[in-house]
Amino acid sequence: MKSNSLNYYLCPNEQTNTLSVAIKTSARYLLPLRDKERKGFRIRTMAETKPIEISSAKMFGGYNKRFKHFSPTLGCSMTFSIYFPPSPSQSSKFPVLYWLSGLTCSDENFIIKSGAQRAASNEGVALIAPDTSPRGLNVEGEADSWDFGVGAGFYVNATQEKWKNWRMYDYVVKELPELLSENFPQLETSKASIFGHSMGGHGALTIYLKNLDKYKSVSAFAPIANPSNCAWGQKAFTNYLGGNKADWEDYDATYLITKFHNVSSTILIDQGEDDKFLQDQLLPHKFEEACKNANVPLLLRLQPGYDHSYYFIATFIDDHIRHHAQALKLS
Repeated sequence: MKSNSLNYYLCPNEQTNTLSVAIKTSARYLLPLRDKERKGFRIRTMAETKPIEISSAKMFGGYNKRFKHFSPTLGCSMTFSIYFPPSPSQSSKFPVLYWLSGLTCSDENFIIKSGAQRAASNEGVALIAPDTSPRGLNVEGEADSWDFGVGAGFYVNATQEKWKNWRMYDYVVKELPELLSENFPQLETSKASIFGHSMGGHGALTIYLKNLDKYKSVSAFAPIANPSNCAWGQKAFTNYLGGNKADWEDYDATYLITKFHNVSSTILIDQGEDDKFLQDQLLPHKFEEACKNANVPLLLRLQPGYDHSYYFIATFIDDHIRHHAQALKLS
């Protein structure tokens, strides 16, 4: 149905039982209409989806900048951070390297703790750090545990009704790159790579394998490499995806490697040998075995004495930045 006075198109969405508004009939701007239970519908405009800068700090000649925007995919306001390396000219464009964080993290942890900006500045690569889940939706139970719900989106598209807004896969793969392309002309989003830590390492591996045409390379620190067979993954997948374990395989790197094995760039993984989660939750050797069987190039580096923390990440982050910079420059 059409609202002539506002020149918006109000579209019913049977899946979410809401209405959406499309501006100038463009499907790219289908936004959920909230506040139905209050005084009428609130109509969100394109302006609310545009990123607003909320902080900026200079570092290694470039800038850490943080932004806020409304996400149509997730149905809530989201933040993300970008490190822009120093620009040699106004016309310079930078390839992008997405970082996916782990359980309990936001977009800020990596930017504040990793020290990745020094190498990114030297290599001329922009760092993109999204948040790890929707926030502020007030879903019952969303904050009851540290390993599920808020801060624990697991980079999947949830299929269970209660968690229908937890669509971090689509947010990272589709919405965020489009948002960056439309609002930051200095970013060359067609040249992209991806990496992450723990839950984010799982996200990076699965997103890369399912989108080999979108990303030039992947790496991970202590990834949850076989989530279908660990407690963290089983809890998340049961609640987000349901009890059919066949559906879980779409978000398990150890299974995906058998289906999407046309990998040209070596997968780099660093794993601390003193990581307390190594044996029960992370299971990198399962992924290593699957890579060998699929003839996929993998460099799994076991690092003696290192744990699961950002001390570990900061120690080896330069190697990962260079790994991706080489792949991005060769593309």
